[in-house]
Amino acid sequence: MIAPDIGVEEFRAAARAWIKANLGPIQPWDIDQECADDAEELVAVARDRALQRRIHDGGFAGICFPREYGGLGLSPAHQRAFNEELVGHEFPSRFAVPTFSPCAAVLLEYGSPEQKARHIPAILKGDEVWVQMLSEPGGGSDVAGATTSAVRAGDCGDDDWIINGSKVWTSRAWWADWGLCLARTNWNLPKHQGLTVFLLKLQQPGVEIHRIERLTGETEACQEFMTDVRIPDSLRMGEVDGGWTIGTRWMFHERMGSNSPYVTRPVGLSGAAAEGPGPLAIARRAGRLDDPAALELVGEARALDIVTHALRKRMIDAATSGAGNSDGSAIDRLFVGMAHVRQKTIAFELAGSEAAAWDEDEAAQVGTPGMDFLMRQVSCIGGGTTEISRNVIAERVLGMPREPSGDRNIPFRDVPRGPARG
Repeated sequence: MIAPDIGVEEFRAAARAWIKANLGPIQPWDIDQECADDAEELVAVARDRALQRRIHDGGFAGICFPREYGGLGLSPAHQRAFNEELVGHEFPSRFAVPTFSPCAAVLLEYGSPEQKARHIPAILKGDEVWVQMLSEPGGGSDVAGATTSAVRAGDCGDDDWIINGSKVWTSRAWWADWGLCLARTNWNLPKHQGLTVFLLKLQQPGVEIHRIERLTGETEACQEFMTDVRIPDSLRMGEVDGGWTIGTRWMFHERMGSNSPYVTRPVGLSGAAAEGPGPLAIARRAGRLDDPAALELVGEARALDIVTHALRKRMIDAATSGAGNSDGSAIDRLFVGMAHVRQKTIAFELAGSEAAAWDEDEAAQVGTPGMDFLMRQVSCIGGGTTEISRNVIAERVLGMPREPSGDRNIPFRDVPRGPARG
């Protein structure tokens, strides 16, 4: 049992000993989470659940979560120490995002005592995997424009809710357990004022989950269709029509992602360097180590990695100390998205003709810089677009005037909308 007043270095030593004794070396699927087929994916999910349970039973789960919900009640510095000692070791990669951040973080801030007591211990034990249900087919990046509806059932005097609508681009929903769902509960208020957050069990009648196939053939993302899904009011989070208050913090935690103090993940694993052979390996494979232009690109990629890690540490320190702007995570989101695009472009330029075509053996050695280049803009879209981050930085960090909007102070039912696209 870890003492509640343990110092960071004493905790680090205990973590180091436990990790070395109980966790094996990092595996390829910890870094690249794409699996060959569904069966392999489900095996990997089961493995991650078991790893999370091992960390829990070892006394190191939920380092920054309150003890009353099964955590250790320690500081972000303790979590970072654990993450530093975790480098090179296996870890439950599918639990980091979005289960712990943003979902568990939002539960901790806004869930009722009953909701936290039910779900946070289950998350820490690996029994529950969560997803976030924000995006909609016709909404683009306008999260507040949600049209998924939740209405009171109204029969037999109960206060159940009936949910209808669709969410899209929900990563891992096909095997997840629960979701945080933003729904419209009042169409007579302006769009930011008529929203409510619900806890939604995914595997239940009325919830239909479709897989989305991307250009790469990967089908991690899903679209959910809710048809007359009945849930009790006990699964409502926060006040009715007060969901945007939760939503702003939800999106803060989403931008924090794997940098959140609630996430267990090896330090330095995030970023382009973790996704396959690095620029130096690609340049070596292409026979360009004597090319000054190639070495300059390698140096640029390395500089981006260094700045990324330094910026993230600064953002984490500012957020956890309370000294920074609460929307500062948008700075990290913007920089990381743009840096990822540049790093994929650098890899493509270094690979030369090998970026045009490859076989499986080549992919294992040098990755797939051609496909990565084609998909590079995904990093600026998924998890909240970098365009939204630019607006957040301009308006909430720098204090610049808001962009003009034609739907402010207008009842949401009167706001013109295009047809939803599935």
